[in-house]
Amino acid sequence: MSAHQLIITQRAELLTVLCGGGSAEPLECVLDLLLAWEVLVWEDYLNVRVAEKPLCSNIRQLLDVVHDKGEDACSHFLAAINQVLPEEQKAGLCFGKGCAAVGKNTPDTATLMLLVDRPVLVTKLRDNIDGALDVLLTTGCFTIQDCDGVQLPVYTPSQQVRRLLDQVKFKGETAAKTLLQYLEQAEPTKPKSEDKENHLSADCLLYQKKLRSSVAAQSLFLRTYGGAGRFSLDDIYTDGLLEVVDGSGETTTLGLEDVVGPIGTLNEDADTILLSGEAGSGKSTLLQRLHLLWAREALLTNTFLLFPFSCRKLNAEHRELSLKELLFLHCCWPDRSQDEVFQFILDHPHMVLFTFDGLDEFKQGFRDEERHCCPTKPVPIPVLLFNLLQGTLMKGILKVVTSRPQAVGPSLKHYLRKEVHLKGFSPSGINSFVKKHHSDPAMARRVIDSLQVNTVLLGLCHIPVFCWIVTKCHQELLGGQDGIPQTITDVYLLVLQHFFQRKSSLSQGALGKAWLEEHLDTVLKLGQLALEGLEASCYVFSGYELQRNGLTEQDVSMGFLIFCNDLSVTDCKHYEFLHITLQCFFAALYVVLNRNNNRPAISRFFQPQHRQLSGLSQRCLGHCIDPSVEEEESHVAETPNLQITAQFVSGLLSQRHHSLLLDCCPTAVRERKFKQVVKSLSKGMQTHFKSIPRPVEGEKKSMHAMPSFVWLIKCIYEIQDKSIAQDAVAKLEVEHLKLTYCNIGPMECTALAYVLKHLRNPVGLQLDNNSVGDVGVEQLLPCLHICHSLYLRNNNISDEGIRKLLEKGAKCESFQKIALFNNKLTDACTQHFACLLKTKQNFLALRLGNNNITSQGAEQLAEGLSYNQSLQFLGLWGNTIGDRGAEALANALKNSTTLIWLSLVDNGVGNAGACALAKLISQSKTLVELWLNKNCISRDGVECLIEALKMNTSVKEIWLRGNNLSPEEEEELSKQESRLTF
Repeated sequence: MSAHQLIITQRAELLTVLCGGGSAEPLECVLDLLLAWEVLVWEDYLNVRVAEKPLCSNIRQLLDVVHDKGEDACSHFLAAINQVLPEEQKAGLCFGKGCAAVGKNTPDTATLMLLVDRPVLVTKLRDNIDGALDVLLTTGCFTIQDCDGVQLPVYTPSQQVRRLLDQVKFKGETAAKTLLQYLEQAEPTKPKSEDKENHLSADCLLYQKKLRSSVAAQSLFLRTYGGAGRFSLDDIYTDGLLEVVDGSGETTTLGLEDVVGPIGTLNEDADTILLSGEAGSGKSTLLQRLHLLWAREALLTNTFLLFPFSCRKLNAEHRELSLKELLFLHCCWPDRSQDEVFQFILDHPHMVLFTFDGLDEFKQGFRDEERHCCPTKPVPIPVLLFNLLQGTLMKGILKVVTSRPQAVGPSLKHYLRKEVHLKGFSPSGINSFVKKHHSDPAMARRVIDSLQVNTVLLGLCHIPVFCWIVTKCHQELLGGQDGIPQTITDVYLLVLQHFFQRKSSLSQGALGKAWLEEHLDTVLKLGQLALEGLEASCYVFSGYELQRNGLTEQDVSMGFLIFCNDLSVTDCKHYEFLHITLQCFFAALYVVLNRNNNRPAISRFFQPQHRQLSGLSQRCLGHCIDPSVEEEESHVAETPNLQITAQFVSGLLSQRHHSLLLDCCPTAVRERKFKQVVKSLSKGMQTHFKSIPRPVEGEKKSMHAMPSFVWLIKCIYEIQDKSIAQDAVAKLEVEHLKLTYCNIGPMECTALAYVLKHLRNPVGLQLDNNSVGDVGVEQLLPCLHICHSLYLRNNNISDEGIRKLLEKGAKCESFQKIALFNNKLTDACTQHFACLLKTKQNFLALRLGNNNITSQGAEQLAEGLSYNQSLQFLGLWGNTIGDRGAEALANALKNSTTLIWLSLVDNGVGNAGACALAKLISQSKTLVELWLNKNCISRDGVECLIEALKMNTSVKEIWLRGNNLSPEEEEELSKQESRLTF
């Protein structure tokens, strides 16, 4: 196989190894070699190494550049990868036959010498950068500003060297000669990192060493997912999908190193970074990974001190503390010179990082009324925390906070630097996670295969905690006789059975069919503890609280509760549930199975009118229905947990689990509770429908659903009753259903399809800016017949997801429009669209902007367009179809009697493409708008368009901003034809 083909077939693997570990160093080393070997010119290098873009985007750009340069460049690129990467990272990669030896011509200038010897110079200068800067400054080649720019603290030593070399090249021949002469004479000096440390006191360095050791010890094992056992974080950690939305609404995928980086910053003056994600999405584990890499000096190398906090544990702190006491009592105590260490923190905030895990579990919601800015004055923990987050106290220290998105109110968002969204696992992430959990490859393959054939379960596994449950309970999953889990209730019953089975097998053997009844006493005691904890926003329990609820050592040994080392002392042990979702599940079990009629009615868990009551009902699930009603933010943090509990309550009362619960609770009691749930869900849905405004004249009647609407849909899905799903949407009469920015992933898609497929009339379903992915697309297929339009912009969808969607869409009469802007589509998807266009002669709109479609894809699309006589709107903004693609499309559309709107913005279209489009204009009797902004069209191409417009009166506007025209040409041409917009 040629090197060119190897680049194509191994693209994903090459991207993974170059992104591995989150460091840009492998990419930088490869670039050094390609510059030295003259594979890349300086302009190529600048286009690839863009600081504002995430690492993965720069790597993709390099792959594209090398691919376009041909076989020789591809061969050298593979050789560079082979030279740079360690052996363990190259496993499985093929590097071809290798490249011919690079014959270097002797450079005739010093600036060229910097490029040819760049890899060697990077190594030499790493230990001599201070001396080099002094020489360049003394000789006048550099200014102080140049030196400061090179030595920015965000750069690693190697990055500082490369910035120095780049700046010297920019300064010219004199600076290059000065640098090379210095290197010839220079003696090896201490590394810059040591020089930096010499400015720090021995006590500060000693404290940093102790803090690193403490953080490493806390982060080394993943105890939360293991109960009594522990996993090494190195062995089990799997990257989740991280995204950030910039001010213009564009979504960017991030690496771990970008969480505290500049990408996605919305407010430069703020210091708090929010890492948000649904329950079980891996927020705590990601933060733990960040801590461990800092402790090992593998990440955040410019952060001198990192202080990790758990909001769950801060709940247990009832004393008033100063900032100094908070840092030293809750993180790491200085052995000496406390005041000196604290003064260093005050004097160098840019070298310190705070992390707060689980803000949604903090008892008191965020408030900004009480100001506090004195670092030595003791105040209550909530006051201290909130003033740190808003920057009143210790301005300049970066804070990373994790929380579920619903728990962060608008008053806190006002103080955010940026919000990073953790979306859970990708399909490849699921496979990687399963393989890491099973040392037996055959067993791992069986689990993965079972997931592939059940996409509902695969959709659940995008949430890491569900993936862990499925992986841990693989024996019950593969050998179970109750069918494959379909809902989160099914999954948690599976883990319940697994833990009881594990304990049972050690004593009397396998569980019987009545396994829940056999352990009912334990379940009820754990359930009561869980529910009381949720009602009081309590997630850590003392030994006394366990004893008060009647829990014994045997109950605790089941593994649902784990011991909290850092909150326990000799005479007072503390425990927490294995995961917050497990606490919610046990609370739901107690609500369903408890026979005591003194407990509040189930309807209170869903109805908003109990919000104003005190006591237990003040904390009921009524908060969940209508988030638009103003309420204290102290209650907002509870809502996500209560919503999860309500889902479990709905699922447990479903007919599917009737036989399991038969002898655990009287049938009459369960039926009464079931009717209450159904009635409450119906009322909740009706509340949403009544809020639908009347349509503006000439517009469609639409409903912009809130996240609580999705929660209601998920509760209905848990029940798994067709008649209830039908009744839920029987009165929904809209033409457009908008669910943008609602954190919809594959699991939510499953629930939506289950309910929406029962709509009476077709709707437009808008799911832009969510996390649908390929698996989510497949989950939507059951409701595709009721969708006349489907909007899936920015949803991480690839060609495979589209293939399945279009196969079903071609058979759905109502399906007429699709929008897929900013996904991961390539030329491979266009053959499926071509097939759709050939077979569906009522298809109206196709929007594929900002994907990876080239001229080849445009030609495939054109084949389908030539047979279609219905398409009205075609959008290919932000692809790379070029002149060849534009010509193919223009030729295919020249006989169209329906086309109204065509966008080829930012596609590399030049004069040849413009002339081809001019022929389309001259023949079309329906085209109204043509968008050609940001292309390469010059005067000749525009004049072709003007000539065509003389024969066409239907075209109202042609947009030509950002082409190869001078201001004078634009003014002259616009006078010739007023329908041109520059």
